[in-house]
Amino acid sequence: MRVVISGGTGLIGSALARRLQAQGHEVVILTRGAKGGPAGTAAGPAAGEGADGGGGPLRYLSWTAKPVASGDPRPGWWEAVAGAGAVVNLAGESIAAGRWTPRQKERIRESRIQATRALVQAIEAAEPRPAVLVSGSAVGYYGPRGDEVIDEEAPPGDDFLSRVCVDWEAEARKAGAAGVRVVLVRTGLVLAREGGALPRLVLPFRLGAGGPLGHGRQWMPWIHLDDLVALFAFLIETPDLEGPFNGTAPEPVTSRDLARALGRVLRRPSWLPAPAVALRLALGEMADALLLSGQRAVPRRAREAGFRFRFPEVEPALQDLLGR
Repeated sequence: MRVVISGGTGLIGSALARRLQAQGHEVVILTRGAKGGPAGTAAGPAAGEGADGGGGPLRYLSWTAKPVASGDPRPGWWEAVAGAGAVVNLAGESIAAGRWTPRQKERIRESRIQATRALVQAIEAAEPRPAVLVSGSAVGYYGPRGDEVIDEEAPPGDDFLSRVCVDWEAEARKAGAAGVRVVLVRTGLVLAREGGALPRLVLPFRLGAGGPLGHGRQWMPWIHLDDLVALFAFLIETPDLEGPFNGTAPEPVTSRDLARALGRVLRRPSWLPAPAVALRLALGEMADALLLSGQRAVPRRAREAGFRFRFPEVEPALQDLLGR
């Protein structure tokens, strides 16, 4: 099938594109960086060989992640959406890109809302329409929840990230009115050797100053990148699945337990905490939202649907990513 991915040059999107190519699918990545070609199209690098010996084609199309005003011409990238087997929406400003000033918070919210609205607009106009829209979200949907075990039935919280996720998901759900299956993936802390949070978590351990964040009792729902990418593929390929799915491993851990696991894998001390007051001074509101509070989120719906995690526990996941 053809799979169109917005945000396909990021950590998750590029890994998903590689997996889909290896399975022989055509992958179209929507990016603001592509230039040239008719109707704003641009050919990407030639598709490489997939892990199974085959490789589907890969293209890059330039897009502006905003809806089109009434009466304006249709963007060239809309043609890729028509007849696609799936559209995957991962576009949005990084929530950890900088201190949460009022302007940055607006960019975080609007980048997600506008990109999702643009994709849904293209889906509504497509003939034939895609089979499924798999749209990113985050476990921040639930807000800080203490020790409560959280599955997909839990209601949203009421902090900044919760409100962003609620509005983000609401835009994606509008594709359902066009007869398109809509899946929402509420992702936790993604562990990957290529980037994301893990290299930043590892650095103080390598310097001999590793430990938990703050008091260390907050829950950190995490997932190995390979499992998250496999979950996205599973949700694309399973036609009876829709609605929200927690993109987290079955065994969430506290910050203290994560620090201990990192210390064992890296063979470094793990007892020196990063003081909450220092994190708040450095990061402001973002420190409480991302580092000092959390959710004990579990992937109930994915497991009930038959999805199998390669890395349900954090220490084997870290050993796979960091072990020598």
